[in-house]
Amino acid sequence: MEFRYDTQLLIEGKNLDEDKISDYFNENFKGDCLLAVGDEELIKIHFHTNEPWKVLEYCSSLGEIYDIVVEDMDRQSRGLHG
Repeated sequence: MEFRYDTQLLIEGKNLDEDKISDYFNENFKGDCLLAVGDEELIKIHFHTNEPWKVLEYCSSLGEIYDIVVEDMDRQSRGLHG
């Protein structure tokens, strides 16, 4: 498993642009399975990465973030919680 953390959250803000957010992820973060969908006021993010704190930091700069879930897929694949 190349990327360990399944990172999901919602961003609420003004003038959000899912294309710009996707481009920023692709240019600045290592990861895969990116999903950035929504409208100008609410974007859902789903991303597999080894550095979820960087994703949270960037997303919080765009607006209020909530419903944050970071799951350790390595632990899950071994049958452990988390």
